[in-house]
Amino acid sequence: MFIGTPSNIKSPNLEPITGKPRGPFFVPKGTRLLSLNRPVTSSDMQPVIGELNFVTDGEKSGGDGYFVELGPGKQWIQIDLGASYALNAILVWHYHSQARVYRDVIAQVSDDKDFLKGVVIAFNNDHDNSSGLGIGKDKEYIEVSEGRLIDPRGIRGRYVRLYSDGNTSNDLNHYVEVEIYGTPIK
Repeated sequence: MFIGTPSNIKSPNLEPITGKPRGPFFVPKGTRLLSLNRPVTSSDMQPVIGELNFVTDGEKSGGDGYFVELGPGKQWIQIDLGASYALNAILVWHYHSQARVYRDVIAQVSDDKDFLKGVVIAFNNDHDNSSGLGIGKDKEYIEVSEGRLIDPRGIRGRYVRLYSDGNTSNDLNHYVEVEIYGTPIK
C-alpha cells in the first residue's frame, strides 16, 4: 500500500517491475525465524525517529510509528542472532508506505561482531562501489509491503549487517523490520 502520489523512479540498476507478488521460496526442513526480538545495533545509535528494537519486533506495518529512521548517508544495522546458524532467508522491509529505492543495499554475514574477518556478502546492489564495500551485481528494487527476500544460500554466521545509503526520496535510511531464517549448525 503506497500513500501519496507515486513518484517516477529511475535508476540504471533498477530491476524490472513485474507488478506480481513474489513466488514461493523453499527452505530446508527445520528452518525457523531467528531474529525475532534479537538485539540490534547500528552505526547511528541515536536514530532520528523510532527505536532500533523496531527492526526485530515482528511488526511490519507501513505506517508512522513502526519504523526506525537513521541519519543521512551510509548507515548500517546489525542483528546478533546469539549463535552461528546456517542462514536460509533474509527478509528486509525498509519503508513501504511510499515507492522508494534504497541505495547501496548490502547484506553481510559474519561470526565477527566487528565484521573485520570472515565476512560473506549475501546481497549487494552497489553497482558503482559508492559505499566502498565492493561492486555488487544485485539489482536495486522498489520497496513493497512483502519485503525484499534475500537468499543467503546457507551462509553461516551469528551476525547480519545491512547497509544502505539513503533512498530516492531523501538521504535518510529506514527499517521497518528484518527477518532472518536459518537452521542450527550440526
